[in-house]
Amino acid sequence: MKRLILTVLAAATLLAACGGSSSSSGGAYGSGGATSTPKPATAATVKTTSGDLGTFLVDAKGRALYLWEADKGSTSTCSGGCAAAWPPLTTTGKPLAGSGTQASLLGTTKRSDGTREVTYAGHPLYYFAGDSQPGQTTGQGSDGFGADWFVVAPNGNAITKGEGD
Repeated sequence: MKRLILTVLAAATLLAACGGSSSSSGGAYGSGGATSTPKPATAATVKTTSGDLGTFLVDAKGRALYLWEADKGSTSTCSGGCAAAWPPLTTTGKPLAGSGTQASLLGTTKRSDGTREVTYAGHPLYYFAGDSQPGQTTGQGSDGFGADWFVVAPNGNAITKGEGD
């Protein structure tokens, strides 16, 4: 049931993102929604936070980061509508290890559009457009775009708790 709700939420978010006017003054999460990708000025920072799912990776502002089980290796296979619902964490410099993370697990991969996506333990990292506040994990266990999405533990493994709830 949760997957159906998440799929409907993702579809509604995509439809809402396609219409209306846009604003460039919405802060890190866009203009009142979570439909825009936070754009780092230089280097992205990855750190950890704790919540109901345990300790997991977040960006510098506390927004949850996910891995997609369809990605094999460090190359991202999420683009188009997938990247609209699951925006990649991109960087213009070497990603920085914040509290609770290991610098040796951070890296980048070049996306098809030429941007650099942050990887952790070889997994490309993504946001979920349905998460509108720091620490939210509403994308956890979603099977959108043909594979499961999970928040990432500090060791780089998927946290599968909450799947199918």
